[in-house]
Amino acid sequence: MKKNLKILLFIFGIFLLPKGVFAQVDFNATPNDDLGNVTDEFQELFYEALKQKAIENYDKAIIALQKCIDMDDSKSILYYELGKNYNKLKNFGAAEDALKEAVNKEPDNEWYLDELYESYAQQKDYDKAIKTIKQLVKYHPDYKEDLASLYVRTKKYKDAIKVLDDLDDELGVSDQRDRLRNQIYNATGQKKQQIKKLEERVDDNPEAESNYLALIFRYSENNDPKRAFETAKKLLEVHPESQLVHLALYKFYLDDNKAEMAIESMKIVLNSRQIKPEAKLKVLTDFVNFVNKNPKYEKDLVEITTLVTESAADTKTFVEIAQYYLAKKDNVKAIEYYKKAQDLEPDNFGILRNIILLHIDLNEFDIAKQKSAEGIEKYPSQPVLYLINGVALNQLKEYNNAIEILETGLDYIIEDAKMEADFYKQLSKSFTGLNNLAKAKTFSDKAKALEISN
Repeated sequence: MKKNLKILLFIFGIFLLPKGVFAQVDFNATPNDDLGNVTDEFQELFYEALKQKAIENYDKAIIALQKCIDMDDSKSILYYELGKNYNKLKNFGAAEDALKEAVNKEPDNEWYLDELYESYAQQKDYDKAIKTIKQLVKYHPDYKEDLASLYVRTKKYKDAIKVLDDLDDELGVSDQRDRLRNQIYNATGQKKQQIKKLEERVDDNPEAESNYLALIFRYSENNDPKRAFETAKKLLEVHPESQLVHLALYKFYLDDNKAEMAIESMKIVLNSRQIKPEAKLKVLTDFVNFVNKNPKYEKDLVEITTLVTESAADTKTFVEIAQYYLAKKDNVKAIEYYKKAQDLEPDNFGILRNIILLHIDLNEFDIAKQKSAEGIEKYPSQPVLYLINGVALNQLKEYNNAIEILETGLDYIIEDAKMEADFYKQLSKSFTGLNNLAKAKTFSDKAKALEISN
């Protein structure tokens, strides 16, 4: 079982990508802007500041607020609003001073603390942000996830794990916290602790499919395919209807030479609506490689590719199948799947080129002529299309048309001696067809000269 598990890791990795974010709390209340007993002039200045901030005239808002402070510096809301405007202007030093004054006047105001925290976060001053967010946690537990993220940013991994454990115990497991937890384990190399935590989750909640899947992935990543396989089989016992588990099982079955069981798992994967197209493509690629070594299962591959075409409308999948048939020298089938891919991506030049070249290989020169001409209209600067069109015209004995299109195409070649030589060979054929042997020799010599020099 000691075989390469890169494909398995890739597939499960699709579902377990790390992603760090800061939480943002939506408070239900608004800060108290009751100014108390103030003069009309003071009140007018304050509301002028709010108006100017609303229309993003932050400098004018600051001027109005400073006039208010000159009149009465006892109102904490003035410093809060002043700090917000400075934050908008990225004047973080002035914002910090104003907001600290607001907090000093009203230490338990969560709005003031939140704006101060935001100012530190924007400056990437994580130590001060941590100090502030610890005060906010008592108002809104959601800030604990921000605190864990800040601990990770400052490489205080032990503190971060403690916060995440507390949150899991309090609220249950979440994907977002697991991404952060995995980020910590990856940074510290604590693979054993990571696996131990996942094993505990499986024991504590044996009905949760996600716990098994995460453990399978980590065993595989840790080069322990035997335990990964055992965990996958255990999940299948607990959840016989699980589809995601077959992303692991098919690979294990292939490695264990249990082809029939692998095929059944792959059919489940390719029929599943839960599994993303890129994961299905990896499964299909793996099976194509298997069939190349074990041709007796080609019938199963044909059946599986039919399932893919019915359940997964994905360009890469169709191209992969087309390339399989190309390797088998079944150009007709290859064209069929390239056309399916082209239906999904009609502007994919590579697919168009491959289709036309296959028509040339099949001696379908009328079709190649038509499709390459259509291609030239769409992609007038692609020299390969002029070359293919010239080849088709030569085969159809339309020599004058071939000369015209080939000479036009030569102008689009940029530092590609091999392609230029191919153009000269086709021009030599055209002039030979017209019985102009002198010109035919001229172009033949040009082609040979390029080939010798390269």
